[in-house]
Amino acid sequence: MILALLALLAGLVLLVWAGDHFVTGASQLATALRIRPAVIGAVVLGFGTSAPEMVVSSLAAINGEPALGVGNIVGSNVANVSLGLGVAALLIPIPFTRMALRRDVPWSLATAAIFALLVVDGNLSRYEGGFLAALMAITLVWLVRSSRDETLPPDEDTPPLAQDVGQPLTNLMRALLGLFGVIVGAQLAVEGSTELAERWGLSGGFIGFSVVAVGTSLPELATVVAAARKGHTELIVGNLFGSNVFNSLAVGGAMGLVGAGAIDDPSLTGLGIGAMMVVVVLAYLGALVGKRASRVDGVALLAIYIGAMVLLGTS
Repeated sequence: MILALLALLAGLVLLVWAGDHFVTGASQLATALRIRPAVIGAVVLGFGTSAPEMVVSSLAAINGEPALGVGNIVGSNVANVSLGLGVAALLIPIPFTRMALRRDVPWSLATAAIFALLVVDGNLSRYEGGFLAALMAITLVWLVRSSRDETLPPDEDTPPLAQDVGQPLTNLMRALLGLFGVIVGAQLAVEGSTELAERWGLSGGFIGFSVVAVGTSLPELATVVAAARKGHTELIVGNLFGSNVFNSLAVGGAMGLVGAGAIDDPSLTGLGIGAMMVVVVLAYLGALVGKRASRVDGVALLAIYIGAMVLLGTS
């Protein structure tokens, strides 16, 4: 059991470290190659911050633990909106821009609902995975095209993670090293969490929803805290709600394509999915009504996250 716990902790630490290097290297490489900032933000950073979830969930499906993979997706979505936005709102009020209210937040809600509808029956097939992947491709085209209409201040033409460009070859090696670390870290996390779930009598879905989801969401959480400290509130909303879109479509699609199959965790497909939808709906309604996430909203979001963890754990 000690070895399994060490494997899980080592995997999560490696995921955070490697994920940061992968995102930074990839975004700087894209900037050095003069790729449009909209493409960097929508594709490079979007896929980069969701890379840990994608690798963990795909490996879980391959290893016959689809509940762990789905739990990771659901838990990451809940953690992004409640834990991530809650922590950020405690540091600084987060305003929702017109573009966020029109595009990012509602599409995040819609994609979470689509994913929920596909897995609520306790199964994720290859056809459903293909549908999610196709929808992700359409979303990428839409995001890039709609981003052309956005006007950014002169000093924000380059995403914060890509401002120091550096040498293309160095950035390429950094991105590849980070990707390799993400794969190794994900394998350790999946193996360790699976063994711990068996020894502690916990479902793979709960382990994925809690420990693994928080671990794979740490890159987003770290980015959110850094952005809040520097006052980049527009990055916070786009990062968190955009990450949920990638989790639901790209990660869910990858899981289904490699053959997820039966999930076999009623608590996850019931309470877990329900908690995810409650969180994203409340966040959407709060954004529409208040046009910002205040410190009071932050406390409420954190309370919802703790309540969801307790409810799913006791079930």
